[in-house]
Amino acid sequence: MVSLKLEDIGSEKFFEGIFGRPGPIHIEIGTGKGGFLLNEARSQPDANFLGIEWARKYYRYTVDRIGRWGLKNVRIIRTDAVHFLTEFIPDSSVDCFHIYFPDPWPKKRHHKRRLFCAENLKHLLRGLKTGGELKIATDHAEYFDVIKKLIAAENNMLEEIEFTRPMGAEVGEWVGTNFERKYLKQNIPIYTLAVRKI
Repeated sequence: MVSLKLEDIGSEKFFEGIFGRPGPIHIEIGTGKGGFLLNEARSQPDANFLGIEWARKYYRYTVDRIGRWGLKNVRIIRTDAVHFLTEFIPDSSVDCFHIYFPDPWPKKRHHKRRLFCAENLKHLLRGLKTGGELKIATDHAEYFDVIKKLIAAENNMLEEIEFTRPMGAEVGEWVGTNFERKYLKQNIPIYTLAVRKI
């Protein structure tokens, strides 16, 4: 089953239960239309990819695409990412978190809704294996500065590494999402960061 529900997820052998097999675990938080998720899953058949998306229309669109593409190593769940991150993801279980173009909530009064804050970063780090990676892309300069400061505060646990382009990214793209393609057409700069848990 491609689409998951929280009530169907058991705790024993968490990711093996979800995918029915062992393998590296990649989680994309905020899949949009699934451009990155599906292309990367197709290019890495031995890895397991889990997408988390809240917007119903994007979730349904991605579920349909997974089925049409016949991908067996992808699952997607429609839920609040922070709830899933804090309540469900086991310690040291994820090989890579992909977070591309998270909502910047630009108004100051909405900053508390941002995914990146000190508390949520601690849960991302908790979920990462040693050697696991966190890859980030955004078009929002102020939010990117905030993210870099949060990452720098964890320099005892994280080291910056080169941001490698995924297989599905086209020439001139960093990650190959629909959001990125829209921003590039508008000549909006893209900011990227990749770190490894040490």
